[in-house]
Amino acid sequence: MQNTLLASIASVVILLAAVFLGLIKSDEANFSMSGTALLFTHNPGYWFVTLFAILLPLACNRITRMITRQVEEKQKILDSEQEKLRKVNHFTQQLIEDNLEVDFTLSGEDDVLGRTLIRFRDTLRTGRENNLRLRAGEDRRNWIAEGMARTSEILRNNLHDLNLLSFNVLRELTNYIKAVQGGFYLLDDTDKQNRFFNLIAFFAYDRRKFADQQIKWGDGLIGTCAMEQKVIHLKNIPDTYISVTSGLGEANPKSLLILPVQFENTIYGVIEFASFNAFEPDHISFLEQACESIGSTLSAVKTNLTTSRLLEESKAQTQSLTSHEEEMRQNMEELQATQEEATRQAQRFLQLEEILDQSLMRAEFNGEGRLLSANTLFSNKFEFDHGSNMVGKSIYDFISEDTLERFRESWKKIKKSKEHFSGLLKQVTRTGNDLWTLASIVYAMPEEEGTDKFTLLALDASEEVARQRRSEIVSELVSRTGIRIDLDINGNFQDYNHQFMHLLKYSQKDLKSLVIFDLIDPSDLEAFNRNWDIVVRGTAHSGLFRIKTANGDEKWIQGSFAADHNLAHEINRILFTGYDVTRERFLENETKNQADVLKKQEKILRDTEKELAKKVRETKLEFQQLLKETERQKEIHAGIVEDSPVAIVNTGHDNRILYFNHAAEQLWNLDRKEVIDQDAGVLFPEKLLEKDEVLASFTHPGDQKLTGTLKRTCIIDKKGKEKQVIIQLTKFKIDNENSYTAFLLPIKALADLPAEA
Repeated sequence: MQNTLLASIASVVILLAAVFLGLIKSDEANFSMSGTALLFTHNPGYWFVTLFAILLPLACNRITRMITRQVEEKQKILDSEQEKLRKVNHFTQQLIEDNLEVDFTLSGEDDVLGRTLIRFRDTLRTGRENNLRLRAGEDRRNWIAEGMARTSEILRNNLHDLNLLSFNVLRELTNYIKAVQGGFYLLDDTDKQNRFFNLIAFFAYDRRKFADQQIKWGDGLIGTCAMEQKVIHLKNIPDTYISVTSGLGEANPKSLLILPVQFENTIYGVIEFASFNAFEPDHISFLEQACESIGSTLSAVKTNLTTSRLLEESKAQTQSLTSHEEEMRQNMEELQATQEEATRQAQRFLQLEEILDQSLMRAEFNGEGRLLSANTLFSNKFEFDHGSNMVGKSIYDFISEDTLERFRESWKKIKKSKEHFSGLLKQVTRTGNDLWTLASIVYAMPEEEGTDKFTLLALDASEEVARQRRSEIVSELVSRTGIRIDLDINGNFQDYNHQFMHLLKYSQKDLKSLVIFDLIDPSDLEAFNRNWDIVVRGTAHSGLFRIKTANGDEKWIQGSFAADHNLAHEINRILFTGYDVTRERFLENETKNQADVLKKQEKILRDTEKELAKKVRETKLEFQQLLKETERQKEIHAGIVEDSPVAIVNTGHDNRILYFNHAAEQLWNLDRKEVIDQDAGVLFPEKLLEKDEVLASFTHPGDQKLTGTLKRTCIIDKKGKEKQVIIQLTKFKIDNENSYTAFLLPIKALADLPAEA
């Protein structure tokens, strides 16, 4: 309004000034109404000045209204944005203060930031719930593990006294699960027809109690628990069943737990616990494991007692044999006949020794490891003339240098414990050639005191070792580039590589219950069985066959089956190596079908060539429009990602960085040109990877990455500055290849948001 008034005054002043100047300069007009009219008559331009004076206030009023309206609209927009910023600041401040139950109201359908913050809150909430659940599970496992460790220690320290063992382990278990009393019933099965349980230990209110109780097998809850070999858990105990008495009075427990003490399906006893509170599932799980460990210990103790009893019986029998010495002398004739048979056995042994000398390398060494004698095969294999002086050489002279230290330790153990040794040895001949042997070293009983003797028997395994190494190299190459399967002669899966599992989509559990014949297409099964019979007879077979995946898809595999033999020339396993040729097979069939169709449609295509050309042009134009729209959408999406406040790092299946947005450049103080196509490990120092499993999984090649987990961690930028961030890994599959993206939100970015207005 003020601007309009000023414009009106200015218009009047301009008009009056123009009229005044005109009257001064005019010779005919004077300062009167008639003179002014004469001035306007002789000078029409004054009418335009008058019109300008009238229109100027109107125009000024119009422009002022427009400017005022625009200012008000801008102010409304500014107020709205400030309100949004205030809500975002309040919401993020609540998240920083770990209030994950805070709500956020969207300002509209296009509130992208609001939706992002809500998803971020939900992700934090899910992460916290997962962490609490994992922590609770870990606490339960630690509680059970600690209890088992304490129980095992008691079992180890009390093996000599069964009563003490029973009481100590019962006291530990009762206190650990916070029960009010417990009883240990030990099975007495001396008389198989009359088995019963003795209450060997009783514990209540942290004191040892004494009771004399026997329960027959199958009687009551104790006998039922043992007979059914199942845990009995009663939550509503009758008042007349059991009572607990202390200096403060008498009360009835509310929960009863009875567990069988068994090992390998054999019952050794029953343990009973009573509590004023209900037993938790963790208590039951822990006690089941503890009872199994107790059963194992009781089994060992029982075995030791049986051994002691047998030893006593053996002593008694020895005394009895001494008393029957006269009877033994009368049996000398029978012993003489036995000696003659032993002589014949010795002759057969000499014949066997001669046969072994022809097939096995044999040498004898004294206690110092010096060669005493060797057969001809040993001399030939180690490139010695049989008449040359080998006697006196150290056993170390026949061992390869790179395995010598390990053999020294083994030789010391053999000499000290006189134990049998067998295994694969890498030895060396007189001329320095490697000789792999499947060797056995045994201690020979000395003929006289102080003359220890050790016999070495060995079989040349050099060719087998070389073959296995070649097989391992080929298997490794195939595992990296193709499909590898190890089968037994019945077609059961013994081993397979990742490519095979990835191709068939079966889990390891599924493959344990399947054989190779279950995967073959039914129409090819008869031919496959014929080829399988050829392979198990020792002849390799190569060919093409179809298999069905877990999803029911059809796959074609080109490869070879071959039998692998052991040292005894028996078939050890069936090996298959090959490649997935499904795509090539499909393309071959598709090409053939398309060729047939093209021949049939060739005439039709020639007749419709003009129409098709027109449609092609139209389609091309539509495609160009669609391409432009796609490019525009792509630019919009790329702009959103590039301008996002969240740092985004994307890697391919080979763990190399494919994308690094502007926020990531600012976070690390790095130009994307420095990291693109580099391994993701360049972003994280080794010391961070050792402390953070999420970062370690992101930088480690392969698919074992901790995706979906929202975690607080830190990074170190180019200048060495440590920055706190919240990170989450996601996985995308593009063209059957996994791509991983790390979203990193700096903690400082949340804290630096503007405060509430």
